[in-house]
Amino acid sequence: MNHSICFKPTHMLFQILLLASIFSFSACSNDDEMTESDSYSFLALGDSYTIGEGVPEKARWPNQLKDSLETAGIEVGTVDIIAQTGWTTWDLLGGIDAAQPGQYDFVSLLIGVNNQFQKRPFIEYEVEFNTLLDAATEFAQGVENVFVVSIPDYGVTPFGASNAQVIAEELDAYNEYAKQQAEARGIPFIDITEISRYLANSPVALAPDNLHPSGYQYGQWVSAILPTAIDILAE
Repeated sequence: MNHSICFKPTHMLFQILLLASIFSFSACSNDDEMTESDSYSFLALGDSYTIGEGVPEKARWPNQLKDSLETAGIEVGTVDIIAQTGWTTWDLLGGIDAAQPGQYDFVSLLIGVNNQFQKRPFIEYEVEFNTLLDAATEFAQGVENVFVVSIPDYGVTPFGASNAQVIAEELDAYNEYAKQQAEARGIPFIDITEISRYLANSPVALAPDNLHPSGYQYGQWVSAILPTAIDILAE
């Protein structure tokens, strides 16, 4: 989270160009498709909560999800993450444009906390979140292979405790919008916010920075995410 991102008046033009590049990329030959027919590929889009700020790589929730799927007998050959600490929806759009990902068997999206933290206009989130859903759907080759994860409540951490009620109310608004947009497209929305609130700042809940989730908390998220991921891959 930081305050260094300025409003870009060319957001809509950037989004149009981004989607044009996505559609062009996906229309190419199948050279980038999986060569291992018995394994699946996963792309996780997000911010610090997806890249796992403060925890080892193996403790990030996308990596733990891979391990849990493999325990369930579902081989995941690729886990790619496009995410950085401090990213807003706008930054994630830029990260996608730079990475130019191909097609995946399933794709996740978890984004918005830095929009709220930086007090970005909510309309930015509305427009850019929907552009990101379009992108995720294209990378996943259909809405049936996408899921959205809610934003956890950092107001329960020592970092956010002094403004806990406002943070909770604002994040509820972000999550409600994301849920509505996802479900309108038939995309599953997985609520991990209540897990973050239940664990709060207990000894097992947080990374050493006392802000981001611990590997244990990410494991609890995975328990909530796993049934949806299995359903997607069973289609």
